[in-house]
Amino acid sequence: FSSFHIYRFFFFSPRFVPLFGAAIEFLIHWLQNKKEKKIIRTVILIANMGILNDDAVLIEPGKNPGDPSVVTVNCPDESGLGSALCRIILEFGLSITRADFSTDGRWCYIVFWVTPDNSSPKIDWDSLKNRLLSSCPSCLGSFYLCLQSNVSKPPSLYLLKFFCRDRKGLLHDVTKVLTELEFTIQRVKVMTTPDGRVLDMFFITDAMDLLHTKQRQTETCDHLTAVLGEHGVSCELELAGPELESVQRFSSLPPVAADELFGSDGSDVSSNSSNKAVLTVDNQLSPAHTLLQIHCVDQKGLFYDILRTFKDCNVHIAYGRFSSKAKGYRNLELFVRGTDGKKIADAKHQANFCSRLKEEIVCPLRVIIVNRGPDSELLVANPVELSGKGRPRVFYDVTLALKSLGICIFSAEIGRHSTLDRQWEVYRFLLDESREFPLASLRARNQIVDRVTKTLMGW
Repeated sequence: FSSFHIYRFFFFSPRFVPLFGAAIEFLIHWLQNKKEKKIIRTVILIANMGILNDDAVLIEPGKNPGDPSVVTVNCPDESGLGSALCRIILEFGLSITRADFSTDGRWCYIVFWVTPDNSSPKIDWDSLKNRLLSSCPSCLGSFYLCLQSNVSKPPSLYLLKFFCRDRKGLLHDVTKVLTELEFTIQRVKVMTTPDGRVLDMFFITDAMDLLHTKQRQTETCDHLTAVLGEHGVSCELELAGPELESVQRFSSLPPVAADELFGSDGSDVSSNSSNKAVLTVDNQLSPAHTLLQIHCVDQKGLFYDILRTFKDCNVHIAYGRFSSKAKGYRNLELFVRGTDGKKIADAKHQANFCSRLKEEIVCPLRVIIVNRGPDSELLVANPVELSGKGRPRVFYDVTLALKSLGICIFSAEIGRHSTLDRQWEVYRFLLDESREFPLASLRARNQIVDRVTKTLMGW
């Protein structure tokens, strides 16, 4: 069995590679020639890339204006894949109107029907496809992953710093540019000087992983200059090293504010009496799975919130259907299993999981306004995934809501706060006074909280 036959097998039969994974792994270990081993590993990677490019992600745009586009993902399965895909879709400003998915634990088939949010009229579908492809696991399975000597590194963190004249909506306009360029905002420090100028420091990562190139850096500053134009902008980009750790430090929340934000009596989304969720568990219908039925209010990121909770709780979905909205409500049917591959039969486990899931559906975000000395501060918090990732587009939506109200932001920060059982991502906005919304007024504060909440939830 010559090396030529091995290479020919990979080149002409790439779709059958997963069936022979164990045999290939044994063969690579058996070969004595290091050069042959290297060639086979390279050929495996090429074959795998061919499968992904051909089959893994297909996007069919809507035929008429207003029609949903159909995104089909057909690839090997892995824990948390559905959550990762929903996260990317949410990052691109798309809402999932329907979804069907199934998996046998090795291979999954998912169909999303998506529409752009009102604030995201233009979608780069090619870029979306590439991002979704990048999340699809290797078609060659775990045996190939163990051959890779280099563990994938987290994306590099960069500091974007610019200085310009302040104006209403400035922070959102900058955030919009960064979002369109596919940057993820990790930390923010925004400060306004007495002479009406603003120093913005964004700690960002690049989904394209190209920010180390001069072309990408120039493109970023050019886009910002085009948006800020007449207001004059000084733009700098640098790799965020350890020496910038003090700049990234997040001011600790006052105990009173933390208690109001995270305590049981906090003012949050769940205070809306219409925002309810009904969960029904059935272990009789299927011999191998627990059927979980969910009836809840429709909201932005609903499917993402459900799947990230499943991932964090180690509950696996075998089949699911996310139905179209009816009178403002959604219905979901999910056939699930626990980590042992069996039904969730334990009553205590059921109760704990359903309680956690209901909380994440009803209250995925918390929004309040508190006093900060003589000033007023808007606080927005969302839970952090066990993977360490926060919720997408929160900063974008909050700054959009404040811009629509004509409220200026004096300073802003993004940081993390830990409670007894979890970590939260917290957004802090020190607000300027305005005639339309005097911040000493409880009515004005409630109006601001209501607008921010509705923008975040897509209501």
